[in-house]
Amino acid sequence: MLVKFKDLPKTSKIWIYQCNRGFNEGELKEIEGELDNFIKDWTAHGSDLIAGYEIRYNRFIVLALDQTQTSVSGCSIDASVHFMQQLEKKYNVMLLDKMNVSYKQGDYVAYKSLIDFKKMVKQKAVSKKTIVFNNLVANKGEYLEHWEVPASESWHNRFM
Repeated sequence: MLVKFKDLPKTSKIWIYQCNRGFNEGELKEIEGELDNFIKDWTAHGSDLIAGYEIRYNRFIVLALDQTQTSVSGCSIDASVHFMQQLEKKYNVMLLDKMNVSYKQGDYVAYKSLIDFKKMVKQKAVSKKTIVFNNLVANKGEYLEHWEVPASESWHNRFM
């Protein structure tokens, strides 16, 4: 069951899919329609899942699931991954590659491989104050409070 992202509780499970590029306005409208349809039909063992999404910076697809009534299952997680794979193919993007880092350079969101990010740390091109996106947050509450943080407050700190 599709609900507005803002109406989901802070305990909702979160999955963040970062794109290797920003989506354009036409793509965003299409993707929103596809997400609406996917979530309306998303189930776990025949029971509707209460879920919503938001797209941030035209680049991050944030999927949230309220598990208070129905818990996610392996099959429902597989369905969401398959859906993201379809988006990857259709829009020729990467959404599932976890070996990349997104961070802010002013108002711009940059996307680098983890190897390149480590090189940038050594070259002092990024610092502990650089705002990074911690896509490892587990629930909506963590997402709202700890997703966009200085590198010193994220797993990225191990490279500093």
